[in-house]
Amino acid sequence: MIHKSSVIHPKAKISSNVKIGPFCYIGSQVTVEDGVELISNVHLDGNTKIGKGTKIFPFASVGTQPQDLKFKGEKNSLEIGEYNTIREYVTINPGTQGGGSKTIIGNNCLFMISSHVAHDCKIGNNVIIANNVPLGGHVTIEDHVVIGGNSAVQQFTRIGRLAMIGGMTGVLKDVIPFGLSIGNRNFLQGLNLIGLRRQKYKNQEIIDLDKAYKDIFSSKNLQENLTKINGQYKENKLVDEVIKFIEKDKKRPICTPLDK
Repeated sequence: MIHKSSVIHPKAKISSNVKIGPFCYIGSQVTVEDGVELISNVHLDGNTKIGKGTKIFPFASVGTQPQDLKFKGEKNSLEIGEYNTIREYVTINPGTQGGGSKTIIGNNCLFMISSHVAHDCKIGNNVIIANNVPLGGHVTIEDHVVIGGNSAVQQFTRIGRLAMIGGMTGVLKDVIPFGLSIGNRNFLQGLNLIGLRRQKYKNQEIIDLDKAYKDIFSSKNLQENLTKINGQYKENKLVDEVIKFIEKDKKRPICTPLDK
């Protein structure tokens, strides 16, 4: 069902069972898969793919030119996965040559009103980004992350799997998987224990992760702390995930507890 007031370029690829409400615009390189719904006044442009079952609300702008002064019109793309919800006034930009030329969003994500995904971001599955949250360019958000309202994430920052960011937090440092981060300039407040339990991890796994967390952040010298615990938690996949995240090449420092 396509409303007669919408403008769709003849080269756009529109699958079956798509609902396009009034006053939408779809550009020539856009692909819209089965079951997508555009409520009304939605703008889709660029080399953009919208995965099946995704629902986009009024005044969202998806696939327009990156907000990067280094962008010179090079080929780029935006890939949005399946069953995402993109609410009013959300903006999502494609990639740039400096970041691999591609912005990628996974499945089952919720982007609340006025959130922004900048160029070259990589967003996992089941991510929730609350109202008025901008993600700078080249940000990586892993699966099951929740970012509270009115927070902001600096470019090149990573947020690990199942981490939670409290509302009104300025995220300038990488947040470990399962971390709980808050603050005007973010610091670690502990672990996202509620999220871990909801994912049905065993109590002993969570207890060991909590012990490892205290060891890893026992002082400011993270590498020395990691050396001390080497092999101590080798059977715990959660701890291993945190350690690998910390040791991976990165642009930003690791977020630590306030007193470290």
